[in-house]
Amino acid sequence: MRNRSQFVLGLAVCMLVLSTPAVSQQRNVALLASSCAACHGTNGHSVGGMPSLAGSSPSHFIEQMRQFTEGERISTVMFHHASGYTKEEIKLMAAYFSKQ
Repeated sequence: MRNRSQFVLGLAVCMLVLSTPAVSQQRNVALLASSCAACHGTNGHSVGGMPSLAGSSPSHFIEQMRQFTEGERISTVMFHHASGYTKEEIKLMAAYFSKQ
């Protein structure tokens, strides 16, 4: 019985650690950024006609996403993509792409 309660306690601790914001953000930012790969290339390195996101300044990325979500910059596709992210997720992706 002791082994089972130790296992349950260990599992609870692991779940708590993995659900902390810092761990969740690190894990999720790469997943969030991967959704951009179809158009903007792997890790934001575009090889086609789309702008590269890699190496862009965080403030530029955030401003572009703001313009898409507020309709100041017209793009049917990007309006829908950008509107699906929270401001925190956009900040995380901005930092991620700036380091690529």
